[in-house]
Amino acid sequence: MRVAITVACTECKQRNYQSNKNKKNDPDRLEFNKFCKFCKKHTLHKETK
Repeated sequence: MRVAITVACTECKQRNYQSNKNKKNDPDRLEFNKFCKFCKKHTLHKETK
């Protein structure tokens, strides 16, 4: 049930983080506020393919 996901910054579109999620509990795309080392600030990161 757990699948690997990649999380990308919404401002610079860089793929910064990798994680995994349970598709049964979280069928939609996840969103996090994470630190982007390219923007050098906390930004919204969304799940990508």
